[in-house]
Amino acid sequence: MEVEIRRVGAGDMDLFARVAPEVFDEPVRPDRLAAYLAEPGHLMLLAIGGGEVVGQCAAVIHRHPDKPAELYIDEVGVTPALHRQGIARRMLEAMFALGREFGCGESWVGTEPDNTAALGLYRQRGGAESPVVMFEYEL
Repeated sequence: MEVEIRRVGAGDMDLFARVAPEVFDEPVRPDRLAAYLAEPGHLMLLAIGGGEVVGQCAAVIHRHPDKPAELYIDEVGVTPALHRQGIARRMLEAMFALGREFGCGESWVGTEPDNTAALGLYRQRGGAESPVVMFEYEL
């Protein structure tokens, strides 16, 4: 199957009518999608194959007053039926290119220690691993 990597914006909500299993963590809600796509610092790429969304990569441009902007890769997801076909790698490379276009000096992404697929992808790309402690707060 040929898979197209495409940047999406506010006018592309109809593309989300057909989404393959496990591309997103939860079902996409139109109100949340519209709010996400309306934000100028939010970036989203879709992998589309056979008229269906088979992958997604979401990122946020994180701007600072004292250093260059950073590209925070928030999510990378590909339907399990198409794992290990280079789709996530292609989306990641396209997102890095977008980050450079927006003046980002670096990019960062986090994943769980047991997510072997993500760890393999990020290590293959040559990212430097750094230990971090993260705190989550319910708001």
